[in-house]
Amino acid sequence: MKFPRPGRLVLLSTALVALATGSLALAPSDLPSPTYGLNLLVVGTDVRAGVTAEEKERYRLGSAECACTDVIMLVHVSAKNDRVSVVSLPRDSLTTFPAGHVDRRTGEEHDAHLAKINHAWAEGGPALAIEIAEATTGVPVHRYLEIDFRRFMDTVNHFDKGVPVCTKTRLKDPVTGIDLRAGTTPLRGGPALQYVRSRRADGKMDFGRIQKQQLFVANALRNVRDGLLRDPKALRALAATLRGTAKAERGISVPELVTLAGRLRNVTPARTEFATVPIAGFNEDVEDVGSTLAWDDDQATEVFGALRTDRPLPKAKPKPTSDIPQGLGDYRPVRGDKLLCK
Repeated sequence: MKFPRPGRLVLLSTALVALATGSLALAPSDLPSPTYGLNLLVVGTDVRAGVTAEEKERYRLGSAECACTDVIMLVHVSAKNDRVSVVSLPRDSLTTFPAGHVDRRTGEEHDAHLAKINHAWAEGGPALAIEIAEATTGVPVHRYLEIDFRRFMDTVNHFDKGVPVCTKTRLKDPVTGIDLRAGTTPLRGGPALQYVRSRRADGKMDFGRIQKQQLFVANALRNVRDGLLRDPKALRALAATLRGTAKAERGISVPELVTLAGRLRNVTPARTEFATVPIAGFNEDVEDVGSTLAWDDDQATEVFGALRTDRPLPKAKPKPTSDIPQGLGDYRPVRGDKLLCK
């Protein structure tokens, strides 16, 4: 059984990438410029604070939350500010949490234990989420951004016409309630949240949800480039909504988001790339953890090695690399311009 290596230690999380591809002048901030590029950990939580009872019912958000990070994206910005790479880490990836951290929910100090990667935030908040991301990938995290349900909906609503998403066939998910006809549909607020949460409409499980999130990112990026970048005040308002006010370990600030936009003003969708960490298959069920995913250690090492040394993501392998049917776990990086809806 394989799973990510233990040790210490990427929705609209993708709106961060959109901000980073703008044409805004630099703003004073403390955003670092690492020799081998800047890495951001972007997570989407299922926290429902600020969501009304009517919204929960209309968008089928439910009332129970696990306080988990069901969206985890590692975003790499090249040292030359000419390329953005986004690698999604599936929420069910099996890893090991280190001994000695205190569970913020119970006050209990934990021994080292196996867990799904998306439970790190629930147990130890941003600090543990960063630590586990660094441990499993070997990639240093310089800045952190988390987005909950309320902030996601409010951020998407900064786009007057919504964010376009597209599907080749009808997309109907009985759990989230999303029901889209084939073709392109612009989504705002709640429906956009239903879309990026959908994983039961196409039989692709969480892999399909990740693909939807990455498509949403690419099209949100185009919206920012084509609209909000021409209005610095509106762009800053978007950044402020996206960032929120919560304190977090290595949390990126609004001025830093604006600075990042200025640094990457010439990056186009063709200079962005998206991938999911290479998956070998499912692990045997782990007691008190459940069904989990094992990474393809060799290929994942190659992917994260590219990020650590500021190189583009490696190409896909010519043959299937995962035991999961339909090629769902296979590593297949895609350029951002290939995800744009017409």
